Amino acid sequence: TILLILGFLFTLAVIALIAVAVTQNQPLPENIKYGIVLDAGSSHTNLYVYEWPAEKENDTGVVKQVEVCKVEGPGISGYSHATEKAGPSLAQCLQQAKEVIPSAQHKETPVYLGATAGMRLLRLQNESAADKVLSSVGNTLRSAPFNFQGARIITGQEEGAYGWITINYLLGNFKQVSGWEKLLRSLESLSETSGALDLGGASTQITFVSKDLSSESPENQLYFRLYGKDYQVYTHSFLCYGKDQALQQKLARDLQASTSTPNSSLPDPCFHKGYERTINISDFFKNPCTSDKKKQLPFSQLYIKGEGDYQKCRENIQKLFNKSNCPYSSCSFNGIYLPPLQGDFGAFSAFYFVMDFLNLTSEPKPLALNKVTSTIESFCARPWQEVKTAYHHIKEKYLSEYCFSGAYILSLLENGYEFTENNWQMIHFLGKIGSSDAGWTLGYMLNLTNMIPAEEPASPPLSHGSYVGLMVLCSLVLVSVLLFAWLLFHKPKCLQKGIV
Repeated sequence: TILLILGFLFTLAVIALIAVAVTQNQPLPENIKYGIVLDAGSSHTNLYVYEWPAEKENDTGVVKQVEVCKVEGPGISGYSHATEKAGPSLAQCLQQAKEVIPSAQHKETPVYLGATAGMRLLRLQNESAADKVLSSVGNTLRSAPFNFQGARIITGQEEGAYGWITINYLLGNFKQVSGWEKLLRSLESLSETSGALDLGGASTQITFVSKDLSSESPENQLYFRLYGKDYQVYTHSFLCYGKDQALQQKLARDLQASTSTPNSSLPDPCFHKGYERTINISDFFKNPCTSDKKKQLPFSQLYIKGEGDYQKCRENIQKLFNKSNCPYSSCSFNGIYLPPLQGDFGAFSAFYFVMDFLNLTSEPKPLALNKVTSTIESFCARPWQEVKTAYHHIKEKYLSEYCFSGAYILSLLENGYEFTENNWQMIHFLGKIGSSDAGWTLGYMLNLTNMIPAEEPASPPLSHGSYVGLMVLCSLVLVSVLLFAWLLFHKPKCLQKGIV
């Protein structure tokens, strides 16, 4: 009987010990959250899906991009004459997001739409149409199975600042370090963060942390708290200085200064020799970026003929940057305050796309400014037919504007922001960092996760104390059973007689 009892207790203790150990040490389920941000730009809309663990790191979610979908058709501002079509245009990409995100999490997944400079311009031009476009996209997003959080036009400051957050997050600049690692980082770079240069179709932004930031222009300063640290950044957005609107501004200025007759054309050094384009004058001056240069003309159409002259093109473009008046200690252009440039800069969006097309991003280190200049000059000098044949897979409108875009980027960086041969190496043209696109949407999502309450991390069935206690108890039972069994079979004869 005693042996049966001992065997039973021994078996029970072993089973309990194994069961507790296996249950407690099972891998914990991943608690992943998702978010969707739509970047409604002037030329097109992109939908991004992000994910992050519900247990946040220093109150900011560790966010990464898992999907991107380019919406077919123009940007939502392009639907100003058919506003009811703006929302339905997003349907295909929303369907793609539904397939990526587990269906059980659709209802709790926040979806945000941020419209940028294209919609800022439409609001200036026709506020009613802008409201109807936003209403249309809002209705479509509400009908999706996600948690709709709003569709709005973000400010240029927000666009610049969120781009800055994206760049620094992806480069790992927000991770808190200490001790020797901190010292090594400080030796690697004098700047803890990188600046951000963003170029879209309708606006451009510059954002960076400057140690010499003065209080003379407080509207260009923003404050953030990320990963337990405070940041004060300089940011400014130039509406009408995106590459598409800058071209419109340049053409309007050229037209204003021209002495064209009704049958003549306008020669343009920023297009390839042999290229021709026709512009409807009535549409041209409706744009808020060109309306102040409106001119009464005796013809309804303008015929542009390319000359392919880079130097003349640069001279024309430089007139867009007014450097004559600066009410502050230092300025970029048009009387806008700019503190001294500091640290490295990540240049993305159209900065990257144009430079990548010109094969100026493939080198591991940034190319010298004179090499970049000579490459763009050589490209502009190529005849249009030759360019068209070499790049037949690229849409003609985009291909025809790469000469202007390249020259404009150099003018903006050199004449506008005053980068020089000496500090040009500070600029790094970025398309992706890791698996994520460089742009403002990740920064937007990252900042918004500060407003999403953290959840309790998934935990084992037992607390650490209970687990240790049970393991000790089971072990004690095992030891006791073994000890009792040993005593039973090895005890002195006198004890055996007493028991008998």
